[in-house]
Amino acid sequence: MRKFIAAIVVLTAITVTACAGKVNDNNKEENKTNEVKKMGTIHLTKAEFLAKVANYEANPTEWKYLGDKPCIIDFYADWCAPCKTIAPILEDLAKEYDGQIYIYKINTEEEQELAAAFGIRSIPTILFCPMGENPQMAQGAMPKDAFKQAIEEVLLKK
Repeated sequence: MRKFIAAIVVLTAITVTACAGKVNDNNKEENKTNEVKKMGTIHLTKAEFLAKVANYEANPTEWKYLGDKPCIIDFYADWCAPCKTIAPILEDLAKEYDGQIYIYKINTEEEQELAAAFGIRSIPTILFCPMGENPQMAQGAMPKDAFKQAIEEVLLKK
């Protein structure tokens, strides 16, 4: 009888420990889902560009930005070394300015028609699109502080 009771006590202890571990795992999952996830850069196709940024096909003579926040558009290619240099900078900035601006990326190899529509001849080419104004274009890799200055002064008007 003592062996039976000891076995029940051991099994109960194992069950309680296992359940406690499961509760902790569930709490960890809840904490992860409750954390605010910061948005990174957003890759666009031509169709998405026409819907989210500017429908230049419907309005070819006038720039009309469709977004609800200013944006940066990075025209890039996977093989481009300067493009690879600024990619992590843009990811960091997308998270840092989450909720204030969008940072879009357009692969010029996959979206050749879109790149041609904007006269992209060298990459990276960066388009800064403030609200209610015409976009400003920059070419070549820029350091993070230059991006931040453009975001603050051109896009957020600080």
